[in-house]
Amino acid sequence: MPNAKSGTVTMEIGKTVKDISTASRVEFRVEKAGIVHLPIGKASFEAEQLIENLATLIAALIRAKPTAAKGRYLRSITISSSMGPGVHVDTAEAAALAGK
Repeated sequence: MPNAKSGTVTMEIGKTVKDISTASRVEFRVEKAGIVHLPIGKASFEAEQLIENLATLIAALIRAKPTAAKGRYLRSITISSSMGPGVHVDTAEAAALAGK
């Protein structure tokens, strides 16, 4: 549903629809402990699509890093399907992938 908080209620409907359909923005939810939850794709996506979405996510998280944050920002990355087991991702490789 349209929501002013998520930026989907706007007077520039064409621009908003284009932004959403081209996935030029990333929305995620963060818990108090710093855990980030968001979908990067569907099980039906090709591996290349999931990797591209993961790279976009990591790049967005790195850009959103507060200037006051010191030390290692991404401590661990785990990817899973909705109810599947988690697969750990090397944070250094993920950051390098986002830097491409």
